[in-house]
Amino acid sequence: MDRSSLFQLIQEQLDPENTGFIAVENFTSLVEHHELQLDPSKLDMLLALVQSNEEGQVCYQELIELMNSKRSSSFRRAIANGRRTLQREILLDETGLGLYKRFVRYVAYEILPCETDRRWYFHQNRLCPPPVFIAIVTIVQIIVFMCYGIILNKWVLQTYQPDFMKSPLVYHPGHRAQVWRFFSYMFMHVGLEQLGFNALLQLMIGVPLEMVHGILRISLLYMAGVLAGSLTVSITDMRAPVVGGSGGVYALCSAHLANVVMNWAGMRCPYKLLRMILALVCMSSEVGRAVWLRFSPPLPSSGPQPSFMAHLSGAVVGISMGLLILRSYEESLQKQCSWWVIVFSFITFLLFAIFWNIFAYELLGVQIPPPP
Repeated sequence: MDRSSLFQLIQEQLDPENTGFIAVENFTSLVEHHELQLDPSKLDMLLALVQSNEEGQVCYQELIELMNSKRSSSFRRAIANGRRTLQREILLDETGLGLYKRFVRYVAYEILPCETDRRWYFHQNRLCPPPVFIAIVTIVQIIVFMCYGIILNKWVLQTYQPDFMKSPLVYHPGHRAQVWRFFSYMFMHVGLEQLGFNALLQLMIGVPLEMVHGILRISLLYMAGVLAGSLTVSITDMRAPVVGGSGGVYALCSAHLANVVMNWAGMRCPYKLLRMILALVCMSSEVGRAVWLRFSPPLPSSGPQPSFMAHLSGAVVGISMGLLILRSYEESLQKQCSWWVIVFSFITFLLFAIFWNIFAYELLGVQIPPPP
């Protein structure tokens, strides 16, 4: 039975008056007496949704969305609060999986806190579209770094080379009218140590997140962290330039760590406490290194060194916007009031930052170092 025929059968036999609701007993009978072309995980979820309803009715539209691989927040609540336990074995017990499927299972247990979500992702996962955003960003960052390393003949603390700041990619307060610099600074890095740290984190955390939540949501989160980083520096550290993708990296990492903490009991990733401590130590050390370079530069420089505020603002974006994205797996963000509150807050911050950059520097008499 194809999907359109199934939808027609459900509506004609179980909801002939178009009330929008189907009796639980009728739908259970349909499932038991017809062959549904659904994967076992989805069929189990349909039965769990039906049997968890205390009012004896199931929303027809919710069933249609589920069978079209969409899930609403009410569906997830029904599964979470339902009395029926899904009977199939958990993913860790499945055998005979190929290399790619084992990797997908590993990603599911690394990212998702609920067994139902993990099984849903495992059965729904497809290679298309592939998680290319984080990979492309990382490759471009490495290529740009290698080009400037060859040109400057310097691989550590490149910002102390005067020609480094002449790059059209670096954010410099003297060039803030060039709007692309608020984004393009993410391709430049202080040195090999910063590039290595950022590349490692965004590949280890960003790629699995992109596989689960999709390129659109993760690229939005990463770029929001990048933009918030440069705008925050332009407000709080007005004389400093910015380089590095730390705003986007810290947005991803903070969102993931916050999600792990808030769903601690449900997360099944191994050694999660040790890994959490290690991640926090590494991220704190990177912020400390950035603060040290900003206020106590080890070498003479012609102007202020890059600011560390992008790290902190990226973390704020991750804990706010990012956490909501990660907690809304396969749910529509547009239907959530909290999402619009966060979007409104970010737009308000963006407008404030634009006006600040236009008027505040002159009104406050800030002495900006001459642009290179």
